[in-house]
Amino acid sequence: MVRYKAIIAYDGTNFSGFQSQINGRTVQDELEKTLSKIANQKIKINGSGRTDAGVHALGQVIDFAWPVKRPLEKLRFALDTQTSADIAVKQIELVEDSFHSRYLAKEKTYEFRVDIGKARSPFRRFYSSYYRYELDLGRIRRALPDFLGSHDFTSFCSIKSEVNNKKRTIYEAKMEVNDTGDELLFTFRGDGFLYNMVRIMVGTLLKIGNGRISEDAIPQIIAACDRSLAGPTAHPEGLYLKEVKYE
Repeated sequence: MVRYKAIIAYDGTNFSGFQSQINGRTVQDELEKTLSKIANQKIKINGSGRTDAGVHALGQVIDFAWPVKRPLEKLRFALDTQTSADIAVKQIELVEDSFHSRYLAKEKTYEFRVDIGKARSPFRRFYSSYYRYELDLGRIRRALPDFLGSHDFTSFCSIKSEVNNKKRTIYEAKMEVNDTGDELLFTFRGDGFLYNMVRIMVGTLLKIGNGRISEDAIPQIIAACDRSLAGPTAHPEGLYLKEVKYE
């Protein structure tokens, strides 16, 4: 058996998430079904992260063992064309047997899009979270740097998380506004992210922009390690796993 690493993209709208489930259509199940068909034997994959229902990916990473070596582009093409239309296989490479897309990931980048138009765009309804309240973008920009550095992000993690160590390091936290001024693009880059962490960070920043949370509150919220002090969990359709990096 040889091991391959693949970079994939998917539209999460009609998926119940990445990870295989008893009930519900998942990205993992679709890929394993296609790989097993091509290989004529059962193939299992690992993923770099478990995106939720409705969450998208521009650069999800997977790895899998394969019976024999195959030309990279032929394997990529076969997997790309035989998998459902809402999944794209962008790149495949041969890796060491010890490679694991989740455990060896060193850095991840997520993007989050927010539709702030007066009327919600019907063309963004599956790809951007809608926020209809007034926002002071200056308040958000001033608050963003408080996420940078190494912190215990318990306050920005779902209570459903089973992870014990909630310390993560954020290298980049920024916000951009599109040319027409009706969509925000948040970017967060770090060594890892907790369950719902990015969505809670965005939900908190939107509350700050709306004036319902103080713009200097993030350090206190982080220090309290209390989920109830942070803002709501933003809707999933605005979230994209953009990139995963390895050594």
